[in-house]
Amino acid sequence: MAIWIAIPILGTLLILQTVVASQVTLIHGTTDLIMIAVIAWSLQKRVQTAWQWGIIGGFMVGIVSALSFVVPLISYLIVVLLANRLRQRVWHVPIFAMFVTTFLGTLISHAIAVISLRFLGTALPLQEVVFLITLPSLILNLLLAAPAYFLFADLAKWVYPEELRV
Repeated sequence: MAIWIAIPILGTLLILQTVVASQVTLIHGTTDLIMIAVIAWSLQKRVQTAWQWGIIGGFMVGIVSALSFVVPLISYLIVVLLANRLRQRVWHVPIFAMFVTTFLGTLISHAIAVISLRFLGTALPLQEVVFLITLPSLILNLLLAAPAYFLFADLAKWVYPEELRV
């Protein structure tokens, strides 16, 4: 069931990301709602479908993105791997893992995007990319990290209810 709810949830977030969030910018940075959702879902302790959410989200963003199709897919799979590792290590304070994963995930996804654009021949001044796009995007993503974590924690409790002990 958790895989099937990923499609409408991530699809709705993709529409919000492309229509609304792309218009709400800080300098030139925008938020990545799909990445935040994938991170928040991956950090829930009962979730067993984090990799599938990463793949679905990567495919969806890859379809609408001007970047190469595999860039979001690779970025989201790395983010899921990072979230799974942090969930195992920092299990007492999962909201801290959300902030760390969001921070590192934003940096990783932007680095992969810049590397792929440079590989394709687009010359981007690294200092401008960092200060005008990456850091503002990082701030916006971190602002949405905590609300997303708690929303997806409630969703995970609904999808994976605790078993009754007799």
